[in-house]
Amino acid sequence: MCMAGSTCKEGLPMKKTIYQRQPLSVCQPDNSPAGFKKKLNPYVLTGGILLAALILLALLVPALSPYSYETQNVEIQNAGSSLQHLFGTDKFGRDLFVRVWYGTRISLLVGAGSALFCGVIGILYGSIAGYAGQKTDMLMMRLADIIDAIPSLLYVILIMLVLGANVGSILLGICISGWIDLARIVRGEVMRLKEREFCVAARMAGAGTVRVLRKHLLPNAAGPVIVNITFQIPKAIFTEAFLSFVGVGIAAPVASLGTLIQDARSQMQVYPSQMFYPIAVLCILILSVNLIGAGLERASRLEEEG
Repeated sequence: MCMAGSTCKEGLPMKKTIYQRQPLSVCQPDNSPAGFKKKLNPYVLTGGILLAALILLALLVPALSPYSYETQNVEIQNAGSSLQHLFGTDKFGRDLFVRVWYGTRISLLVGAGSALFCGVIGILYGSIAGYAGQKTDMLMMRLADIIDAIPSLLYVILIMLVLGANVGSILLGICISGWIDLARIVRGEVMRLKEREFCVAARMAGAGTVRVLRKHLLPNAAGPVIVNITFQIPKAIFTEAFLSFVGVGIAAPVASLGTLIQDARSQMQVYPSQMFYPIAVLCILILSVNLIGAGLERASRLEEEG
């Protein structure tokens, strides 16, 4: 019998078998964005299609239409739907089709802006509090509790009284307390994951705090974070629409969806379509984002279970 590495009687050399030692690795939970995408469901697809259609209309209609959202024409006041004015006109003769999609653009700006700013602040604040722990965590979370004790609508109203009724003041008012829920979620995830084997191994290998957070903790907390940021969008959109509807939000002639609903309220019995169109678009907008959020939440839950 020939041994590995020797020569047989026939003179044919034997192949040498080489065994390579595989490096030890510490398994990480697959909550990363790559693993998260595998469990997306039809809710995300449906909501994404609706939201993409709304975004395209909000961008293209005001840019390509021959009518402006603020141009008045007293000769066509309260006109019904036609080829020239698909949604008709309001009491000042302004084209409702353009105004509705311009208002959708503002709602999307408020929703996306608040999600971005609240997401950045919440992730940074929660990461520091959760990773530092002890007294730093206690002081930071008590400060967050104090800010959260005041209703968020009050912040928005106070900021708008000081800075005026515009998109920037609404965003600032929403972001004052809108980041707190996300910060609590990030803090909890960081505290849960920072003592896991893969984080301990990273620290023993010499990784600094920023690298551990950026490469190990935050990617594995992506599921709950993405879900919370997604649900922040419809919350901000509804807040802006509600404030504009009650008369303390964005003022006319700027066409917010809430402003359009408020303007049509006085004529809803005579011209109900003027209120129907902005309400329908607002409902579809909030529904589409909620569908995406629900799908992401379900994917995150399935990831945790299995």
